[in-house]
Amino acid sequence: MSTVVTANPAYRTPPGTLHTILLAGSVSLFLGALLSDLAYYNTYQIQWSNFASWLIAGAELFSGLALVFALVNLIRAPHKKGQVLTYFLLLLATWALGLFNAFQHAKDAWAVMPAGLVLSAIVFVLACLAAWVGLNPRVGGAP
Repeated sequence: MSTVVTANPAYRTPPGTLHTILLAGSVSLFLGALLSDLAYYNTYQIQWSNFASWLIAGAELFSGLALVFALVNLIRAPHKKGQVLTYFLLLLATWALGLFNAFQHAKDAWAVMPAGLVLSAIVFVLACLAAWVGLNPRVGGAP
């Protein structure tokens, strides 16, 4: 029976359970915000915008905590390049644009549209990419 040995693992340990829950939670909350923005765009009911604001605030909390875990993993990584750095930068961009989206949603009623909807879509895609890269199994080869 043969075993696979990696020369340069990207992380000393894979993302833990809490890190994974925070990352997945931020994706689902950003998705909820995007769907709420779509509902607001179609119905003009102000409560959808309020709901999106709260979902974005929760997603920012989750992604901010996941960003702290990603920073610790980046610091602990033997090589500060490749998947480790890409994941951190994607999560940082997600958090920064999410914060800008939260400020956009703080405006009154229809002033949120259409920029809020566009930002919600961009942030959701970035969150999905960050989760894809961050939770991708790290096996074999150089990082």
